[in-house]
Amino acid sequence: MANDPIHQFHITKWIPIEIGGLDFSFTNSSAFMVATVAAAGLFLFLTTSSRGLIPGRLQSISEMSYEFVASMLRDAAGSQGMKFFPMVFSLFMFVLVANLLGLFPYFFTITSHIIVTFMLALLVIGTVVVYGIMKHGFSFFKLFVPQGVPGILVPLVVLIEVISFLSRPISLSVRLFANMLAGHITLKVFAGFVASLSTLGAVGVAGSILPLAMTVAITALEFLVAFLQAYVFAVLTCMYLNDALHPSH
Repeated sequence: MANDPIHQFHITKWIPIEIGGLDFSFTNSSAFMVATVAAAGLFLFLTTSSRGLIPGRLQSISEMSYEFVASMLRDAAGSQGMKFFPMVFSLFMFVLVANLLGLFPYFFTITSHIIVTFMLALLVIGTVVVYGIMKHGFSFFKLFVPQGVPGILVPLVVLIEVISFLSRPISLSVRLFANMLAGHITLKVFAGFVASLSTLGAVGVAGSILPLAMTVAITALEFLVAFLQAYVFAVLTCMYLNDALHPSH
């Protein structure tokens, strides 16, 4: 069980709760969602509560995070897109902190479960559809009819555009989920090699050097992936929100 690479993703009930035959139990996944929100909120609060004219290191990190997301949103959706800044910034920080927390030993990686990433993606696409219809009415559906398409090709193009739009939450969620799942499985496999070989005496200890080096290298890579996947999720969110603001483009 110690070397089982899948065991780290198991959902366990911490506080069993059942209401009307439905399971509302507080699980390890629930706990780390709360921990993610608390850690992100606490970090931002502590680093910005005593703002100085000359920022310190932690304040600089908060300010850079703010400017990074704001610049990303302005580039993708223009100045009008800044109305969505709270949502995009919250998603970016949530995914980033959740990814980083999952790198600690014995911690749970909530973004390695597709139900979590899919609900985040569904929030983004739901916002695009609801806001687009509220702001543009039926003109929002021009999104599925690109300008300049010959009339005879309109049905085919509309079908392709609809399928492409419906696939967005799937691709957005699977990308994040698959990267986190694969990375943690690979990390656990190489770490398992180190533990197994170390029990085989001097020869085993010598043989464990290579998987140990790979474990360290993959851990460093996973830190990069944690930031990269948060960035990709946020930048795609900005691009999709641009469709809600400018559906005819």
